[in-house]
Amino acid sequence: MTVPPLLFALLMWFIGTGAVVWLDSRARATFATSLTVGGVVALAATVLVWVRAGDASVGGAYAGFAAAIVIWGWHEMSFLMGAVAGPSKAPCPVGLTGWARFRAATATVIHHEIAIALTAALLFALTWNQPNQAAPLTFALLFVLRLSAKFNLFLGVPNLSDEVFPAHLAYLKSYFRTRPLNPLFPFSILLSGGIAVWAWTAAEAAPAMSGASATATLLAGLAVLGAIEHLFLVLPLRDAKMWRWANATPNKAAEAAVIE
Repeated sequence: MTVPPLLFALLMWFIGTGAVVWLDSRARATFATSLTVGGVVALAATVLVWVRAGDASVGGAYAGFAAAIVIWGWHEMSFLMGAVAGPSKAPCPVGLTGWARFRAATATVIHHEIAIALTAALLFALTWNQPNQAAPLTFALLFVLRLSAKFNLFLGVPNLSDEVFPAHLAYLKSYFRTRPLNPLFPFSILLSGGIAVWAWTAAEAAPAMSGASATATLLAGLAVLGAIEHLFLVLPLRDAKMWRWANATPNKAAEAAVIE
């Protein structure tokens, strides 16, 4: 029962990330259509979460996990395409430090974070007191991992991997910081690893071939992937190279690097 959920988690993560990279790397004239179609698909996925909330089977766990990935992908599209970010689109003022820098950075992304938090609350509400918690738990884990990565970029890491950052969001890079390591990073790795161990333990304790076991295994796999993505922030490796195959316009990375 262990291998199939782990492979499914890896496959959904790989396909989902590749799809978002491809859609975001296309011409900006396509963004409205992509967001509209993606929104319809995300809405359908939300309905699926509600319909399968009482399904405690392995299939129900897969459906909830996949639905959460689809909904998350639409949120990522809305951010990367510039539709939902924050009230401020200004780069970080030179010399700004401390709490003032944090407030300025927050103003560039707060609308998106609120939208994600509200969606997480909706998913938990739709599955309240129901046996299939795969969707809300998956979405919540993605939210936690994303916040952790953002805080690490804000505090500073050796490898920003921002060469394929969208040109229209280039101002956000001014809030990133390059430094050998920050105090939060070890705790981020421990958090991801701790979640993976907890989920794996829960999977082992759940009945074999059950939806609970599959859900916990899927979460364990996702947590490990999150830990790996965090490691790319400090290792001399460029994770952006993994997604070049999905880039619709290969020269967009160079364009983004110029427009700062």
